[in-house]
Order: sequence, then C-alpha cells, then structure tokens
Amino acid sequence: MWRGATGNVDAAVAAARKAWPAWGAAPLGDRIEKLRSFANRARAELETFADLIARETGKPLWEAKTEVESVINKVDISVKAYADRTSQRRFEGKPGTRSALRHKPHGVLAVLGPYNFPAHLPNGHIVPALIAGNTIVFKPSEKTPAVGEFLIDLYRKAGIADGVVNVVQGGPETGKALSGHEGIDGLLFTGSAQTGIALNRQFSHRPDKILALEMGGNNPIILWDTRDLHSAAVLVVQSAFLSAGQRCTAARRLIIKDDLYDSFIPELRKLTDRLLIDEPHAEPAPFMGPVIDENAADGLTESFLALMSQGGRPIRHMTRPIKGRPFVSPGIIDVTPLRERPDIELFGPLLQVVRIGSFEAAIDEANNTRFGLSASLIGGTPEQYNEFWANSRAGVVNWNQPTNGASSSAPFGGIGLSGNHRPSAYYAADYCAYPVVSTEAEIPRAMIGVGLRDELSAEAIDPAAGLAK
Repeated sequence: MWRGATGNVDAAVAAARKAWPAWGAAPLGDRIEKLRSFANRARAELETFADLIARETGKPLWEAKTEVESVINKVDISVKAYADRTSQRRFEGKPGTRSALRHKPHGVLAVLGPYNFPAHLPNGHIVPALIAGNTIVFKPSEKTPAVGEFLIDLYRKAGIADGVVNVVQGGPETGKALSGHEGIDGLLFTGSAQTGIALNRQFSHRPDKILALEMGGNNPIILWDTRDLHSAAVLVVQSAFLSAGQRCTAARRLIIKDDLYDSFIPELRKLTDRLLIDEPHAEPAPFMGPVIDENAADGLTESFLALMSQGGRPIRHMTRPIKGRPFVSPGIIDVTPLRERPDIELFGPLLQVVRIGSFEAAIDEANNTRFGLSASLIGGTPEQYNEFWANSRAGVVNWNQPTNGASSSAPFGGIGLSGNHRPSAYYAADYCAYPVVSTEAEIPRAMIGVGLRDELSAEAIDPAAGLAK
C-alpha cells in the first residue's frame, strides 16, 4: 500500500516553525481560499481517494466514499464555525478608546490520527487549525500510512506552501517524539483512552501548550417501551456494527427492559444474521468489512471467550469466517449474570446485553462507566427521554437515533475517559486559536486623579530626604 522511511520529527517541526509566521500573518480570506482549493482537489480525486481508504482499512467502498465527502465538507463547515466561534468583535469602551476581541493561532500544532477514519478524523483537526493560522505536523496511524500521505499530498496540490502542512510517518516511538517535541505549541489527538491518558500525563506540567483529546467510549443504548421492534433492531445494529464496530461512538452495551428481552432479541438476531460481511469492493456491497488487522480480530474473539468464561451467555457467537484474515462476525452476548462487567472499549462488532427492571436502574447502568462519549434511548416517553437526557453522563445524547453518526455541524466530544473538555467538529475552532482582548486609543492621553501631592517648586523638596519640607 505504501512504503517509505520513518519521518524526521525534528525536520518536520522546524519546517512548520519556519512557515508559521507567513501563514499566520496571511489574511484570513487567503487561507480560506487555499482550503477551498484543497476541497476541490479532494472532490476531483474522490474515487481514487475512496478506493485507497477502502483498500487500506477494509471498510466498504460506499462507506469510504462518505468519508471523503466528509473531508470535502469539512472546509465549509470550519469556515462557518470559525466565523461563529472566533469572530472579531468590538465592545463599548471609555470615551476616546475602543475595545476589541480577536483570536490568535497557537503556532505549530501536532496532529495524531487514528486508523478507523484515517482521512476524516485527522482532517477534522487540520482544517480548522489551518484556517485559524496554525501550521501542522501530522503523524498518521502506522496502520494507515498510505491514506495519511495521500491526504497531505492533496494539500500540497492545492498550493499550500511548503512547511505549512507536514507529515511524519512512523510507529509509537515517532508519535512520542512528536508529542514531546519542544517545538510544538500543542497537540490534537484522536485515538484510544490509553494513549490519551499518557498524553495527558505528558502535558500535565506544560499548561502553555494546548491539548485536545478525542478518545473512545463504552457507549450504552437503552431499549425501553416500543412496539416497533424492527426499527429498534435496525438502530441497534447501526449503532453496534457499522464500520465493523470500529467507531468511537459505537454502542458497546445494550441495556434492555426485562419484558422486552424475549420478543426483541430474536428480531435483533434475525437482522444481524442478514448482514453481509465481505471485502470492500464486493458485489453486492457488504454492510461491513474486516477489522483493521489480525491482532485486532484475535483480541476481539479472545474478549468474547473471556466474557463467556466469566458467565456471559452467547446470543450470537463471534466467529472468524476466513482463516488468516481479519474478518469477524458480529458477536452478541448477554452479560447480565456477570458480577463485574469490564469497563473497556472493545473496538469491534461485539455487543454486550444487560437486562434491567426499572428505567432508573437502566440510567444507572448506562452511567456505569468511566467513559462518557455517546448514549442513546430507543423508545420510552418524552418524559423518560427528558430524564435520560438530564442524567446521562455523555457528550452526545440521542433519542430514537443511533449512538453514532454525529453531525460535523455540531460539537463532538465526551467526558470522563472520552475527552478533556475540548469538543471537536464544529467547536474545533475553540481549541485552534486563543482569545486576545485589546483596549485601544488613537493617541496617548492619561492622568492620575488621586494620590498625588500638590505641585511644589523644586526648592520645596529636600533632595537628600526626598520629602517635602
């Protein structure tokens, strides 16, 4: 897919530092024009770009195309967000003065990207950062270097000057070298909670550097009183198994009302059994492809077996349909009997089911996690949704909608181990620039009205004592 040397972090940061003064000082309109040119380049190469994403990640071609469309649409959304969130403003000041609020870029920002959306998610940091006037050093996931290289090449083809956007390829050691580099002014990260926690510790003694963490989730979806079991099953399947479960917003836990269990679970199994799992370009188009690699597939099947060994009851076994390839079938397991349920992000098509008797207990179970990214309620009354919304510990709370598929025109982020209160998407503008307040006057004019002696002649002052005689 791609072959190249491990990137030189020092050289990339130096190039970004050298390019920043001119890029940051350029008129906003010029920066926006360059970003629109980038979007046009991505649009012109949509088919090639989508094919590359599909081949490198394994996701279906139709889904890869939606990712490229998100890359393209990010520019217009970010332009609007920058104007909305960081616009210049004037305030009333004292007579003869004016007060102004403007925003400045941080400088050089590092971006660490994930493999599940190797173009859209890092681009969600890069575009708003560039509009704000920052320069970028981007390290793609070592599992998707080809997509990362292609993405940055589009910026170069758009005429963005050398050094403004830089890419360094490499594994975890390259990522550590970049995140710890003295020459960066901040880091924008999307990835696992484990890595995010390590970055938080690394930056704990550097309050001068911005750190935006977008991490994973152990997301709940509550199924309560509803007659439309088929639609409910569709919403659960979309939440749990889209992108082979490799979305940070994917539903990991189905919390279901006891008296719905016997009627709903067969409907969920029937629909899940119909899902096509195949390679990206297969015909008919598959619902989901493989997970990212063999290690991920092995970890998921081992996790399913571990839940069984602790008392979990399989509803639908997770299998490996093609030996030696990272395809896994969706697994569903009832973990109600488990005394302690693992509060981890199992990043793949594995859904745990918990039966609950009361709505209050369902909300408590939904909040029984250190994460707090996404949560959804299917069914219930408007009053119950209000209760769910008010008491859910999550940054995305939905009703009769999947846990995933958040809009780029809204803020996106979570609490707990899901983020550090730096929501991305529409609110990415907030962490890409900092506010500067100015009080300004055309000419200097000042006086001190209190605490001064009356004016005295020079002879009235004792030079030795410095006191009035």
